[in-house]
Amino acid sequence: MPHTWMITGANRGIGLALTMELLRRGDHVVAAARNPWGGALGELAAAHPAALLPLELDVTSDESVAAAKGALDGRPIDVLVNNAGIHGPRGTESALAMDFDVWREVFEVNVYGPLRVSQALLANVEASSGRKIATITSRMGSIGLNPSGSLAYRSSKAAVNMAMVVFGNAVRARGVAQLLFHPGWVRTDMGGGGADIAPSESAAGLIATIDASGLAQTNSFRTWQGEPIPW
Repeated sequence: MPHTWMITGANRGIGLALTMELLRRGDHVVAAARNPWGGALGELAAAHPAALLPLELDVTSDESVAAAKGALDGRPIDVLVNNAGIHGPRGTESALAMDFDVWREVFEVNVYGPLRVSQALLANVEASSGRKIATITSRMGSIGLNPSGSLAYRSSKAAVNMAMVVFGNAVRARGVAQLLFHPGWVRTDMGGGGADIAPSESAAGLIATIDASGLAQTNSFRTWQGEPIPW
């Protein structure tokens, strides 16, 4: 029986690759994006009308998330993947010179967005058999790896790790697993053309690792291949 996955930021990069891989294996996808009807995602929706539901969603907007919650009322979601994220303009922030408006925008998408969406759709996840919430974070948020540079992005990923761990502790008793993943250095708009792996490789690894994960892995911080990452 196919499972239903919801992917935020499903219109490009890793989100689009996840959507394509899930459709290929026969699952259903709620593909959420600010504009889910254009480009490659629109073409997928036309080709898979029974399996793909485009959903307009701005993770930075309380109103947009509330509307998405209403549209999905009563629909079980086996796996919710908080994938939408931004790096922010490069060269506008550093440890010694910060554009605070850029920093706020990055936090709005990367930190507040995943928690906002997870809270709104928790009942949908609880109503499913899968009962998993996965957030795409980054090893760049690891303090233990002694980071430098990209202050806005790194701090947002460290912050979302903490936010989702606190959330995970709150929902563990409800039987919902909360998982954190570094997707690899992926050849996307954010990762750049010189990155290590293709989106399809990252997506396949993430799906396999999420499939194999449950409550025992709640609040784990791992790579797309399931390898642990220091906090």
